[in-house]
Amino acid sequence: MDCTLPYGSARTVRRILKTNGRHYHHRRVEDQASARERRFRQLATGGAYRGPMDRFDVAVVGLGAMGSAALANVARRGASTIGIEQFTRGHLYGSSSGKSRMIRKTYSEHASYVPLLLRAYDAWDELEQLSGIPIFRKTSVLLVGLPESPMLRGAAQSAQAHGLQIEQLSAADMRTRFPMMRPLDDEVGLLEPDGGFIMPEAAIEGYLRVAEEHGAHMLFDRPVTGWEHHADSSLVVQLGDGTSIAASRLIVCAGAWWTTFEDKAIPLHLQRNVQLWFRPSSPMFFMGKCPAFMLDRAGFPAPLYGFPDYGTGVKAALHGFGETIDMPEHVDRAVHPSDIEPVRDALNSWMPGSAAKCIEGKVCIYELTPDGQFIIALHPKDPNVAVAGGFSGHGFKFASVVGEVLADLVLDGGTKYDLALFSPNRCAGL
Repeated sequence: MDCTLPYGSARTVRRILKTNGRHYHHRRVEDQASARERRFRQLATGGAYRGPMDRFDVAVVGLGAMGSAALANVARRGASTIGIEQFTRGHLYGSSSGKSRMIRKTYSEHASYVPLLLRAYDAWDELEQLSGIPIFRKTSVLLVGLPESPMLRGAAQSAQAHGLQIEQLSAADMRTRFPMMRPLDDEVGLLEPDGGFIMPEAAIEGYLRVAEEHGAHMLFDRPVTGWEHHADSSLVVQLGDGTSIAASRLIVCAGAWWTTFEDKAIPLHLQRNVQLWFRPSSPMFFMGKCPAFMLDRAGFPAPLYGFPDYGTGVKAALHGFGETIDMPEHVDRAVHPSDIEPVRDALNSWMPGSAAKCIEGKVCIYELTPDGQFIIALHPKDPNVAVAGGFSGHGFKFASVVGEVLADLVLDGGTKYDLALFSPNRCAGL
């Protein structure tokens, strides 16, 4: 195996948060959070959480991308709220990490996503302003495939329907514009100049800081085992250490760990996927020269996507290429030569020299719904619980707007966004 540097050390996280010459003191924030949790533990009596109030307006389970965004949005609206996370702050075990997550406005999956994406762009910009942390990098995004590719057809249709700016490129155009790339003669491209990537670790930390600034409480290293109703109409969230937290409303963003609950509001199957970083042989693969891309090519095991080197190497992965797992605890988190070889081969055929040496690798988990569409809704059996999950390997870019939607659902009972596509009820027939 030639992928020798592990992903996810404390050094890596600190490096991700150190951008544009500014250091964001992740350790200080972590120490503050630990001190708060010690106070919470000291105040716990009778097996139930006792903090500044006996019952919160809203409890949020899971503080990855969706949960941290929901926590911040609920807190900003003045509701008393607490976030509960089974792992440490900024952990790397779920689907909300990886240094870069693609964002683009043209969307082939379904036209219903585009209004959410347009708001997501603005909401990411707002988070940068509120948190002071750089989060979005614009690189442009190039989609490549045969003219009849569903990915390209869908992207073109969404651009036309919503008046989005794209540029159509022939193979010759791509070779001229991006000489590091090797499109086949019959391939075409769609270039979206507004595309780029979100830095996920920075985004989550940004939302947690905003939530703290607006009075939200947080508990880390506290697994949730379930929830139930009490006679006083409160929801009681049960924790793995035997304690509990009472709230009037609940938001559950459990990611792959939905499969550990008896509740089956979100039917999922889980897939192991591997993200890799390579040291390129030339500066032509650096950000500013090379766009982010997604390539749908016959002969590849799955669509190849990737990002230019912005100091961490060229990142690449095969979308949806991995084995099914039954539980998140059973995922193999080691990166093997069999994980590296198909990605390296595909990347080198697309951009020769971009994958000179694998320098880092990370396993993540896709939480897949039967049809690949999200679930964002009030629980079908409990209107006091909002659920979000099944983001199927393409959800991170939406986290900024999903957080707003979840706050709408628990505080207002509804939202202005059309969520028909994301109803869990559709899964009964799949």
